[in-house]
Amino acid sequence: MSFPFLSPQWMQAVKDVRDKYAAEAPPVPYKMKMNQTITGSPFEGDIKLFMDTTDGSVNMDYGHLADPEVAITTDYDTARKIFVEQDQAAAMQAFMGGKIKVVGDMMKIMQMNVVVPDEFTKRIAHEIRDLTA
Repeated sequence: MSFPFLSPQWMQAVKDVRDKYAAEAPPVPYKMKMNQTITGSPFEGDIKLFMDTTDGSVNMDYGHLADPEVAITTDYDTARKIFVEQDQAAAMQAFMGGKIKVVGDMMKIMQMNVVVPDEFTKRIAHEIRDLTA
């Protein structure tokens, strides 16, 4: 079954995938607290999300952290290309074109882009793509 990107059902399905692989997941190689605002969603209003990797795993949910190190704002289509399609070229083009706005520690964002996906990460990304409508 597939769900619209960033819908409550999609977010729960992504958490279920994360939980399914939690025991075999290697630690996240970067530590970051990031707030994200996604504009132009098909849902009502902007979507506010956070990602926190400070405990070695990826924790992502709705809302904003009180003490983020970095905050990004981007549109729904760009967010989908980055999160679901794992399209780093689209991310770079969006940043250079002003579609991604960053406030805070830019180095935190750059750390994410130097991690080379391994087979485990690719498998999880594939499952997330499959559950996204």
